[in-house]
Amino acid sequence: MEQRRRDKSADALSPTGSGTGRAVVIGPYRRRPPARGAAARVSENERAPAARLEEAAGLARAIDLEVVSSGIVPINTVRPATYIGKGKVDEIAGLVKTLEASIVVVDGALSPVQQRNLEKAWNAKVLDRTGLILEIFGRRARTKEGSLQVEHAHLTYQRSRLVRSWTHLERQRGGFGFLGGPGESQLETDRRLIEERIARIETDLEKVKRTRKLHRDSRKRVPYPIVALVGYTNAGKSTLFNRMTRASVLQADMLFATLDPTLRSIALPSGLKIIISDTVGFISDLPTMLVAAFRATLEEVIEADVILHVRDVSHQDTEAQSHDVEQVLEALGITAEDQHRLIEVWNKIDRLDADGRAQLRNLAERQPADLTPVLVSALTGEGIDRLLAAIEARLGLSRLVLNLALDPADGAGASWLYRNTEVLAKSMNDDGRLAMTVRVDPAKAEVVRTKFGLRA
Repeated sequence: MEQRRRDKSADALSPTGSGTGRAVVIGPYRRRPPARGAAARVSENERAPAARLEEAAGLARAIDLEVVSSGIVPINTVRPATYIGKGKVDEIAGLVKTLEASIVVVDGALSPVQQRNLEKAWNAKVLDRTGLILEIFGRRARTKEGSLQVEHAHLTYQRSRLVRSWTHLERQRGGFGFLGGPGESQLETDRRLIEERIARIETDLEKVKRTRKLHRDSRKRVPYPIVALVGYTNAGKSTLFNRMTRASVLQADMLFATLDPTLRSIALPSGLKIIISDTVGFISDLPTMLVAAFRATLEEVIEADVILHVRDVSHQDTEAQSHDVEQVLEALGITAEDQHRLIEVWNKIDRLDADGRAQLRNLAERQPADLTPVLVSALTGEGIDRLLAAIEARLGLSRLVLNLALDPADGAGASWLYRNTEVLAKSMNDDGRLAMTVRVDPAKAEVVRTKFGLRA
């Protein structure tokens, strides 16, 4: 692959090849302090450097980068100018030149100055973790809504990285001769254009938000509970979604394989219809601007009756991944008070041996009754029946059961109940009245009681 060359007039890197690029991935991770006594141990929410580097390399491959080399760079402190020490900067510069790499991925959050200095030192494009995730999201977005959300996040990120890099356009004159003021600098012009574009996108996203609210309101008029899938990226959400709904959402062993949300309706064993929503996967150090931009989409999670937290229990960092998902949920306003809505789904048990499965089952059985996880394999279908039963049981806890007696000629009333509640049983009483047992959302219970003259 031909190496990228620097276009000095534009002060940007211009690809000359047809491919995405050859990449070097580095993980500048802080050294852990030495252990002191038996009490010192690595937190289960802290990832091993090797696992963090492998994830960063996986993110690079997700945008078709050819990872030609990867390595960990231990650091004690972050250098203001280059993030890592000068010796390592020179060492990586030689590696980039030798391997003819055009991109260096740094698994960390670089400041604009650090990114620019490293690009000059390595003569290659530098992507930090935030920029890499934004690039992936930009490629995965398929709908107009998804594209708007990604562009909003990207412009918010880019706005903080406007660095004066023009000399021939340093000033635009505000008038003629000596009478004109200094005018508007090129930097200010770019910042103003970005601000205007962000404002337009926010207006469009507000329309998206209103449209989604209308859709949710229309679903609320029908007794279909919402079940949302959340989880770390590549935990198997889309595979589980396809298994439960018989849909054909893209499923692949790839980080952020799907981005745009998908909704499908299914029937539980009792016949109750529910709507399942597949959402974007989460990841550690998820850029805050992405959480803000995708809030319109993630409101499906906020409004859900049941939230399925899908975990890849075969992954060595499953506990740390779970912690990261919980942090994003907290950012969305889903706190410990919402635990009654959460069901943990321990996925990919097909990758475990007999001993591993037995250990996992013992661990699950020791959890409190209302927090017992469900063990499944989305790939083989094992445990799906138990999962559907768990969803049904959880929905039953939050819905009220009412016994009603209707006039046999009240067809309109019976029809209304079928449209607005879940009818559990229907029979004829000895007095000739129609007995109906329905399950209803607490928010609608008073409406049902008032309409059919039932005392609270």
